[in-house]
This record gives sequence, structure tokens and C-alpha cells, in this order.
Amino acid sequence: MSKKLEELLTFLRKSPTAFHGIHNIEEKLLAAGYQKFTETKVWELKPGDKGFVTRNDSSIIAFKIPQKAFPGFQIVASHSDSPAFKIKEIPEITVEDKYTKLNVEAYGGMLLAPWFDRPLSVAGRVLYRDGNKVRTALVDAAEDLLLIPNLAIHMNRIVNDGYAYNVQKDMLPLIGDGSAKGELMKRVAIAAGVEEKDIIGKDLFLYLRQDGSNWGANKEYFSAPRIDNLECAFLTLEAFLGAKESGNAAVYCVFDNEEVGSQTKQGAASTFLKETLMRICLELGENREDYFRKIAGSFMVSADNAHAVHPNNTEKTDVVNKVFMNEGIVFKHSANQKYTTDAVSGGILKTIFNTAKVPYQEFVNRSDVLGGSTLGSIANTQVSLNTVDIGLAQLAMHSPYETAGANDLEYMIKGITEFYQSQILVMGSSEFEIV
Repeated sequence: MSKKLEELLTFLRKSPTAFHGIHNIEEKLLAAGYQKFTETKVWELKPGDKGFVTRNDSSIIAFKIPQKAFPGFQIVASHSDSPAFKIKEIPEITVEDKYTKLNVEAYGGMLLAPWFDRPLSVAGRVLYRDGNKVRTALVDAAEDLLLIPNLAIHMNRIVNDGYAYNVQKDMLPLIGDGSAKGELMKRVAIAAGVEEKDIIGKDLFLYLRQDGSNWGANKEYFSAPRIDNLECAFLTLEAFLGAKESGNAAVYCVFDNEEVGSQTKQGAASTFLKETLMRICLELGENREDYFRKIAGSFMVSADNAHAVHPNNTEKTDVVNKVFMNEGIVFKHSANQKYTTDAVSGGILKTIFNTAKVPYQEFVNRSDVLGGSTLGSIANTQVSLNTVDIGLAQLAMHSPYETAGANDLEYMIKGITEFYQSQILVMGSSEFEIV
């Protein structure tokens, strides 16, 4: 196993929820000398500064300001959330005083079947009273605490013929016998280091306890929870931290709630990016006109994974616009603009990748198959700029245990590093220079 894959798998294991993922990214930024700013406080910025700001503890934007005046921002954005089961406010259900199970709902578009018969735990955040203050604490029970048991085939003979799972009936996890009533919040309070009576709010999710694995005849694949999209969040952060200054301001973003449409205060459809970029300009002594010109001279990469050809279902992908694991970064295209890549944005980033000798592939869905979307086009509703959608090829997207290519990690880091180090200059509506 390569060192970088080992680091990625450690990051995935330590990031059972979006809150934990952003916390771990924040720790890496602080260790690299970045200053944390708060939206409610005054910012003081000058050329050469580097910092970051979080929102809702589940989204983050980091930036590096050049030493000299800069004409635009070069932005890479990914997302922190993954499909999972969220625990409802009144969480426990007892069954004939013999079982205690949890009441959950689906967050995002989930593959349900892989959640059965696997060790699960609980993680997220709680709000608690501390005197006259309200504070937040991360929570990770970090133990095999739950399991969603399958119904035996003897009692469901049609399950292998295509069974429609009902989340409210089939997917409720078992936490213990009748004596386990009240145990969930006891464990959560212990994990948070607070008194149970002081907890006044919670955002708790189930997560798979299985560790990541590097496998295949040549160790060419790896599997782990939350590859979509923490893989891109981790790799683009590595590039952001390692890249040299280009002459444009470098910006790194991770947004929450992409899996449910991004229509939240911390999602890509929010004002988070717009307000952060505007604040940078204003704190540097510039005005609204300067901000508008800088946005017009900016470029964004939306990094979210793509569907590799499935070995047992090759017919599900386009005849020629198909991608494979370990064969390079994927450019994602969509005529209906589910992805933002066009001739301009795709051509500019391919030029940069060619310079770095980074391989890439082209992905388009079959014309009769409805594909997914990502945050690039959504973010453009608030900050309109040339944007390209890319990702890495993977299998089993939205399963609790996904698979991707071990060799692709290097390609993403190298390609995005070159993007950050190459200054893209917008000379006009259809004229560009890369220096």
C-alpha cells in the first residue's frame, strides 16, 4: 500500500460524518500555518496571508492570497457529505419489550442493500448547555453498536428477484434487547464528554465500522466508506497545501449537503463562497467593481467522483465515453448542464494536465440513462465563472463501502497541483492565457 493511500484510508476512517471530515481538514490547515477566521468577527487580511473559514462545522473555504495584486481566483470545490442514515429526533423504538431499535431516515440517494448485516456505529455532533452558553461537541461512539439484520430468505423468498426495501420498515438498526432502552443517548453523552441532561440538540448518523482495504491481484483497487466524495476533498487539499503561488489567489472549498441538493446555508447553492471571496477583496482595500472583475477573471474546478464501467454491467455506460479506474482524471460532460464542463473550461484544464503529463478520460452518460449532478453548476448560481467538472472513476457509488483505483490518487494530486500553480488569465470572453 502506498503512503498516500494509507493516509487517505486513515482520513476516511477518522471522518465518519461531514462534521468530522471538516474538523480533520481544519487540523491539517492549522498545522500548515493557516489562520482560522470567523464569519461573525472582523477579518484583517494583507497580501501573502493564508487562512480559512468554516460554516456549520460541515463546510470550509481556505485561501492563499498572493504577495502581489492578483486578477482572479483559482478555486477547487468538493463536498463533505455522503449518503447515510440519520437518526430521528425521538430515536428509539421498542419491540415487545425484547428489542430496542433506532428510528432512522435516509439522507441522500442510498444503495440500501449493502447496509445489512454489517457492524455499525453512531457519529455526528451534539449541542449542549455549558452554564449560560451553548456549545458544540463532535461525537463518535467508535464501537460496534448497531446492526441492520436481514430477513432470512425463508421468510422473504422474492428478495433475490428484486425487493423494494422500505426504510421505515426494513432498515431500522437494532441496538440491543429490551434493556437497551435509553442506551443511545447515554453512549452519545459519554462520547461527547458531556452530561446527557445538558444535550439540547443533535445531528447523528449511522456509519459503517469496516476499515478501508487495498486489494486486487496487483493491489490496484481500494475500498472504503465515503470515497464519494472525501477522496476528492483529501486529494485536492494535498494539492492545495503543496502548490506554489501562481499569481492568482488559490481557494479550496468543501461544501456540505451536495447529496441532498445543496440548498442549505452551508451548501454550494448558499452565499458562503460569494461572501468569502467578496470579503477577501474588501479586506484588501478593494471595492465591488474590483470584486466583479476578479470573479470574471476566475476559474473553478468542481471535483466529484465519476462512474467507472461496471465489470458485470458494461451496457450501463456510453459506448465510447466511458471511464475506468486507474486510467486518469475523469472529465464529466452533460448536455443538460448537470455537469459544467464545456469546450472552454475543459480545454483550459486539459491544457494544464497535458503540461503536467497527467492522464485523463471523458465521461458522458448514456443518452437514455439519467445521470447524477454535482456542485459545479449549483455553485455557479451564486458565483458565475468558468467551471469544469472532474473526478476519479469509482464503483458502487453511494454504497456504504465503495471502490476506486489506487493509482488515481497520484494523478489527482499532480493535476490539481499544476492547476493551482498555473495562472489562468482571462483576456476576454473567449480568450485566455495560461502562464
